Amino acid sequence: MPTILLVEDDPNLGQLVQEYLTMKGYTTDRAINGDQGLQLFMEGDYDLCIFDVMMPKKDGFTLAKEVRMGNRDVPIIFLTAKSMQEDTIQGFKVGADDYMTKPFSMEELLLRIQAILRRYQRSTDSADPSIYKIGSLSFDYPHQLLSRTTDTLEELQPQKLTSKESELLKLLAQNLNQPVSRSFALKMVWGDDSYFNARSMDVYVTKLRKYLKEDPAVQLVNVHGEGFKLIV
Repeated sequence: MPTILLVEDDPNLGQLVQEYLTMKGYTTDRAINGDQGLQLFMEGDYDLCIFDVMMPKKDGFTLAKEVRMGNRDVPIIFLTAKSMQEDTIQGFKVGADDYMTKPFSMEELLLRIQAILRRYQRSTDSADPSIYKIGSLSFDYPHQLLSRTTDTLEELQPQKLTSKESELLKLLAQNLNQPVSRSFALKMVWGDDSYFNARSMDVYVTKLRKYLKEDPAVQLVNVHGEGFKLIV
């Protein structure tokens, strides 16, 4: 059965939803604020996320944006006590798959989860997420190979990447043309955002820039105050 991440600061509702989904066979981890939710997401492997919108430390919209940096495809359902149209629109802008206004029935929540997971399964079955196209470059994540096909369809000698180079390039490729924060990249690839890991990451970014120069249309740029962006 799929694994679900529930982030809800209301202890009563959070426990109720967690117990209900567990009873229905879903492994459900629960966090009580946005910071704790992000930490669980980075440590786990989740098939669907359920985020409350109004939470301490980090609201659901901010949490969703950061989660999308690490996994652009994981389905997200927002829970909110508000019914304003503006909140619904903002939720979908940051990548919501569904939106439920409190109070709601557990049965309806379950049906929506099942429907989203069915759609998600169909979309992932038809694509290979382990191969990333970056301009004329092809990144084979499982084999850690970066290759390029020329205009004459001649495949050049592929570049073998290290594990850290592969993990970092995968994160950037998943967020193509979108900024990835330094702190998030460090936590996802190195485990924490210490000073020494930050210096190490700068070295790996320089190496990736060298490899990506094979295609002049591809750039790995610094985004002031944010981090990096892989642009095609």
